[in-house]
Amino acid sequence: MKVSLSILNANFLKLEESLKDYIDSCDYIHMDIMDGVFVPNISFGPDIVKEVSKITNRDFDTHLMIENPKDYIEAFVKANSKYITFHVEAKSDVMETINLIHSYNVKAGISIKPNTSVDDIKKYLPYVDMVLVMSVEPGFGGQSFMPNSIEKCKKLKELREEFNYNYLINIDGGINDKTISFVKDYVDIVVSGSYICKAKCPKDNLKLLQDIK
Repeated sequence: MKVSLSILNANFLKLEESLKDYIDSCDYIHMDIMDGVFVPNISFGPDIVKEVSKITNRDFDTHLMIENPKDYIEAFVKANSKYITFHVEAKSDVMETINLIHSYNVKAGISIKPNTSVDDIKKYLPYVDMVLVMSVEPGFGGQSFMPNSIEKCKKLKELREEFNYNYLINIDGGINDKTISFVKDYVDIVVSGSYICKAKCPKDNLKLLQDIK
């Protein structure tokens, strides 16, 4: 199980300084991109993603919480994203968006909100490289973990084994040293932001998550 660091709650006034002690200790960097339309918040764009890529060699897992993700794929590819994940609930055609991401030789992922079921994305599972389960409502950091995500992760693992699919299972929202135990047997990656970035010693909290087996 790998840990993807969400930088949403990092100190953006001193971004490099605030991340330098632990950014290279994580397994992935999770970029939360919000447009203020699909979710009620605005975060940052491809320019910030590109700047962060200058201070780490970790792979970027870019999560597009935006209304029309297809329109922004190229920009985030150019910003050095390794994975680009978008929401099945967004307006862009799902298969067209998956194919567009793949056309740039980038890994494609789909994400589901807490009220979206795994059944709603079953037909896309053969074509994606990652499925991101939201265990909070997307839009803000620091929310509490929603237990209904556990069964979704379990079902995704069962489907992957049954049909020999290749996607990674990722979960995002309220992950800490307690809640990680609920999903550790079903996921490949956990996203953690506030638990790491707002800790007294972020590197220690990151290691706590990475050491959980």
